[in-house]
Amino acid sequence: MTEHPLPSEGRQYGTAGPPAPVDPRGALLRAQASPDPSVPGTASAMPSQPRSGGARGGADPEPASGAEHAQPSPEGSGGQVRSGPRPDPGGLPAEEGPARHDGARAEPQTTRSDPEGPTEHGESVPRDPKDAAAPGPPGGVERRGGAPSGGPAGVTHMRRDGDRLRFVGAATRRIARGLDLDEIVMGLCRATVPTFSDAILVYLRDPLPVGDERPTGPVVLRLRRTDRIPEDRDTEAGTLPAIQLDLEATGTTELCTVRPGGALAEVLRGVRPVFADAAQDALPELLGEARTVPNGRHTILAPLRGRRRVIGAAIFLRRPDRPAFDSEDLLVAAQLATHSALGIDKAVLYGREAYIADELQRTMLPETLPRPTGVRLASRYLPAAETARVGGDWYDAIPLPGSRVALVVGDVMGHSMTSAAIMGQLRTTAQTLAGLDLPPQEVLHHLDEQAQRLGHDRMATCLYAVYDPVSHRITIANAGHPPPVLLHLGGKAEVLRVPAGAPIGVGGVDFEAVELDAPAGATLLLYTDGLVESRLRDVVAGIEQLRARLEATAQLTGPDHAPPLEALCDEVLDMLGPGDRDDDIALLAARFDGIAPSDVAYWFLEPEDRAPSRARRLARGALKRWGLEDLSDSVELLVSEVVTNAVRYASRPVTLRLLRTDVLRCEVGDDVPQLPRLRQARATDEGGRGLYLVNKLARRWGATRLSTGKVVWFELARNQSPPG
Repeated sequence: MTEHPLPSEGRQYGTAGPPAPVDPRGALLRAQASPDPSVPGTASAMPSQPRSGGARGGADPEPASGAEHAQPSPEGSGGQVRSGPRPDPGGLPAEEGPARHDGARAEPQTTRSDPEGPTEHGESVPRDPKDAAAPGPPGGVERRGGAPSGGPAGVTHMRRDGDRLRFVGAATRRIARGLDLDEIVMGLCRATVPTFSDAILVYLRDPLPVGDERPTGPVVLRLRRTDRIPEDRDTEAGTLPAIQLDLEATGTTELCTVRPGGALAEVLRGVRPVFADAAQDALPELLGEARTVPNGRHTILAPLRGRRRVIGAAIFLRRPDRPAFDSEDLLVAAQLATHSALGIDKAVLYGREAYIADELQRTMLPETLPRPTGVRLASRYLPAAETARVGGDWYDAIPLPGSRVALVVGDVMGHSMTSAAIMGQLRTTAQTLAGLDLPPQEVLHHLDEQAQRLGHDRMATCLYAVYDPVSHRITIANAGHPPPVLLHLGGKAEVLRVPAGAPIGVGGVDFEAVELDAPAGATLLLYTDGLVESRLRDVVAGIEQLRARLEATAQLTGPDHAPPLEALCDEVLDMLGPGDRDDDIALLAARFDGIAPSDVAYWFLEPEDRAPSRARRLARGALKRWGLEDLSDSVELLVSEVVTNAVRYASRPVTLRLLRTDVLRCEVGDDVPQLPRLRQARATDEGGRGLYLVNKLARRWGATRLSTGKVVWFELARNQSPPG
């Protein structure tokens, strides 16, 4: 006898006939097979799937044998079919029909409704009207209502061990397909209703323990999901009642605190599934006193035990008019509970890893971009895919002395936790080097040395640019990175000619910097190769597509108005197609506003005793030209203190610069590398109070070390009142 594999998700136990197609939710259409009159004792009895508003087929006049692939009975057997020995309901491989992958978050309660026919390759196939008119076998089962379509015997669950094994195999595979918690719980519900039970309730611990952590406090179970066969109408049996799972109507509580030493705690500690008569006190504790469930063997309470502890419970229910569960159904429930609990354990661990990856990536990138003088910034970051949440791409904007700003974008090879860790180290190194005000080519040289110290295979590309809003110039050095694109105010997009250089980590190479014009109103776009390169296009074609996209976007706002930065970033990312997300993407856009020459005042002061008085006089004249006489007292006081500190130790001329933007900024530079520190002067000290005054009167202040010395700066609000 050859036994053909059957799709168990939609097959009712104890039925005969060839396998029928399975719909994505686990229910079957009624597939009618004619019995072979030449073989005595054989008949087809396949379960059916109802249609909305349609009539169901009647009973087959030929009696069904009740066994799958039955053979003619020997003489003297009375026509009875003998079944083989019962195998262990373990992991017998089984075939499975097309399955539905549903990643949406499940609602707390669902009902089954599928007016279409079986699905093939994910598409609904309308039913043939002939199938609806075909008579069904006696004792056949209405799949949606679960009531017999003919004969008093009703549904016979798992009469054949092969059906049981195939069901367990298909159900566990369906559960194992889920990646997150909701998919696994939904897979359990869809696999068991209506094939194994008429309804199911799934409770999980709240909160769920993660890994080896030991939860503290009482054990609390929360109702995570319910599923049931809906109330439906049958043409012969009338209305098919459904198990009521309305929480408000039944009084079922969503939260249950497990009492230590109570009946529910004992059942959960025992791990094995039990019938309702063995959990008479545990079920009311879990469901609430007002909730009633079918008694006896129509209810199974199955604890869900993960790798180390019980994480919840599942309740399988059948209506009282349906055949009860048998002892072997407890084994099936145990298999389903074990696979579900282990899957939930893995999903929780995966969720924790995804959370750690998201937090790591978030902390590796700037939370907010600075607002330097004369430039506006916008950025975007996209991971490669949901399964690769972290990567090696990064961007940064670092304020520099003299109102300049460093723009950095880089890409470490790979998109993994290791790549993200290396990226974090390189980004920190770049920030430290930028604070030393090194030229761009020197910054890349030191990054190359740092990458070699991290390991021999630590490769990365990087582009480092310094923008000066006063001179309207930008200096760029490149280490194997895609070239930046400059969008001019008139709408023309230009790919800047920057020497490519070797990637960081190669070692023994020189980096070259170029200085270019950065006109006011222009937009510089820095990006990683994930934006312009994929398996569907090379990097050259991607850069050209990016340039064309920028020009098309600029035409929408006209030649005299630059497109908004945020909208421009979104438009750039919209050019990505379905197959263009092979790598993560970092994008940094900088709009150059610059500082007009009329808003800058710059002087050299000789390091002599008359320098502070001359600095006060020059600052007073500049403020008068700008119409900021109300700030004269504060500016003169602070300039005098800072310049006095500078000329005391300087051996070369001291620089004084005033910048008028949205704030008034003053910068004093000298050739002494030691940075001043704020300290509390004692009553007997003659000095040490200058920085104290700066700290009290200025809106912001700071000191930055340069390659030729240092710069001390402070800012005052333009509407700031004079000190009184």
